Amino acid sequence: MNRLFVVNKPIFRTSNGYMGYVKRKYNTKKVGFSGTLDPFATGCLIVATGQYTKLFQYLDKTPKSYRATLWLGVNSPSLDIEKVDSIRDTTPFSKNKIEETLHSFKGELTYYPPKFSAKKVNGKRAYELAREGKEITLKQITSTIYEITLLNYNHPFVHFEAKVSEGTYIRSLGALIADSLGVDGTLSSLHRIHEGKFCFDNEKALDPFKYLAIPRNIYHGDEAYLELGKKLGIAYFDIKENGVYLLETSNFFSIIEILDQQVTYRFNRIPKFTPSL
Repeated sequence: MNRLFVVNKPIFRTSNGYMGYVKRKYNTKKVGFSGTLDPFATGCLIVATGQYTKLFQYLDKTPKSYRATLWLGVNSPSLDIEKVDSIRDTTPFSKNKIEETLHSFKGELTYYPPKFSAKKVNGKRAYELAREGKEITLKQITSTIYEITLLNYNHPFVHFEAKVSEGTYIRSLGALIADSLGVDGTLSSLHRIHEGKFCFDNEKALDPFKYLAIPRNIYHGDEAYLELGKKLGIAYFDIKENGVYLLETSNFFSIIEILDQQVTYRFNRIPKFTPSL
């Protein structure tokens, strides 16, 4: 079965662990997901089965939007409620101060990812090393905060929404907001609303080719050559410039790469979307 859809990941389940439920529900062994959510986070998680698992790297998944709650006065090495080690009373701030602080983070942001993250360090996940008590050195990353809005401030809880570039760590953003306010802070909730045009809609099957971030090309040669994976001549293409392209036949889609006038297949004979699935 080839299927692309969005699940609403529940709290305190790992993204990978939740795939066991998906496999049983759809009676399939080949399942993959894109965009890992932390165990304490909920919301939009893109899932694919069968051959559609090959398409993750080509999907348009940005910008992403999140709804989060920042708990002021709380310290946690994991920057979320999983590892809280202290809770202190803090003096309330004015709503204007909170809004000004949030808005100050709009734009490009350079920071260190959380030590409790899925980033790999010498072949191991950072969170695995952190839980073993080992020292971790992570490189700084740069993200773009397109929008950040205060939803509600009920001290000590700051509820906000942020639209960000792919790869942004909202836990780190929450910690930086708290640092700017001069207090400890950790996320007490995190919900992903969107990934690009992807959002949860009762696990409705999606046409993946409406969500691809690569241009279409047209092949004017014999369609059977394409479907059988035969060598393709550059002269038969509308676009001949270097790049990765999507091709369509009567029954299938293919992804090809043109490089220095040579055509190679990235993926071939991917079945078209069937709405009944």
